[in-house]
Amino acid sequence: MPAITKPSNHFNATLYTGTGTNAVGITGVGFQTDFNWTKSRSSSSYTHQLADSVRGFSKYLYSSATSIEGTDASNHIQSVNSDGYVINSGASFNASTVTYVSWNWKAGGTAVTNTSGTLTSQVSVNATAGFSVVTYTGTVSYPQTIGHGLGAVPQFIMVKNRSRIANWAVYHASVGNTKALYLNATDAAYADGGFWNNTSPTSTVFTGDNGVGYTTNGATDNYVAYCWTPIAGYSAFGSYTGNGSTDGPFVYTGFRPAFLIIKCSSSSGSGANQWMIVDNKRNTFNVENNTLKADLTDAEGVASLDVCDFLSNGFKIRNTNGRTNTSSETYVYAAYAEAPFKYASAR
Repeated sequence: MPAITKPSNHFNATLYTGTGTNAVGITGVGFQTDFNWTKSRSSSSYTHQLADSVRGFSKYLYSSATSIEGTDASNHIQSVNSDGYVINSGASFNASTVTYVSWNWKAGGTAVTNTSGTLTSQVSVNATAGFSVVTYTGTVSYPQTIGHGLGAVPQFIMVKNRSRIANWAVYHASVGNTKALYLNATDAAYADGGFWNNTSPTSTVFTGDNGVGYTTNGATDNYVAYCWTPIAGYSAFGSYTGNGSTDGPFVYTGFRPAFLIIKCSSSSGSGANQWMIVDNKRNTFNVENNTLKADLTDAEGVASLDVCDFLSNGFKIRNTNGRTNTSSETYVYAAYAEAPFKYASAR
C-alpha cells in the first residue's frame, strides 16, 4: 500500500472567481496550506503569486519575475485555516469577476530551526509528502550548505533571492548539479558552478554558491527554497525526450497526476520553451490543454495542439509543439498525484 493513499491531503488545487470584496473565504483545499501559488486564469494583468507560512502570507514573490520580495497585507492572503484561507480585496487574488486557480502544498506548519548546514535555516517540513519550505540568510563566504529537513535527497528545488533582483534558480535532478533552470525565463539549463558549487543535494543539505547574480547565496541576502523529494505514488521528478509526434512519449509516474509542470531543458527560445502548467481541476477530463505558464503573466490559454492526457499511471504527450515535444529535445517535469496507480483510473 502506498504511504500516501489520499494525495489531496498534501497537494490540492482550487478554483474560484474573485468578488473584489474583503475577507472572502476560499474553501476546499482540505488542509492548512503552507505554500500557496495563485494565478489569475482570465486576466493577464495579474501575475503568479507565491506565498508561504514561513515567510508569512502577506509576503509575495512572482514566479514570472526577478523582483525582490514584496509585502502587502491588504492585497494578499489574510489568514489560513484547516480547509483553505481568507483573501483580501486586492486584485492579485480577488479582482471582481476574474477567475483564479490556486495550487496548495502542505508542509509542516510553524517553522523550526535547522542547523544541519553551515548556514542556519528555518524549515517547515512534511516528510510524509517529501516537501519543505526553507528560509535562510546568505553570507559573503561561499560555498555554504543549507539544511532542508527532508531526511531524503531532494530532486526538485526552487530558490529565490528575496532581497535583490535575481533569477529564480531551479535545481532538477535530471539536469544535475552543474546547471540550473530559471523559473522566470525560457532559457535552457545554464551551466555555472555558482548555483550549487557542482554539488548534489544530500539527505540533509543542499549547497548554495554566490555566483550567477547571488541566486542561491551571498551578501547577507534573504532566501526561500521550496524543496521536494519523490514519494512513490504521490510525486515524481524526471525527464523525457521529445519525438515530435502527436503520438508523443508516455511518462510513467506511478500515479494519475493532479498537477504537472514541464520545461524544455536542452534549448532556449521565447514562446517555445516556457514552463507549461496543467492540472486536473482546470481540465477535469482529457485532454489536459488549459495551460498557464510559470514564466509569463498570460491568462489561461487552450493549447492550439493538445498537451497531454493524464493516465492512471502517468501522462501521455499529445502534441508536437516546442513547449513539450520537439523531436530530440529534453524536457524535465514535476508531477503531483491525484491518486496512486493502485487506486487510479484514467479519465
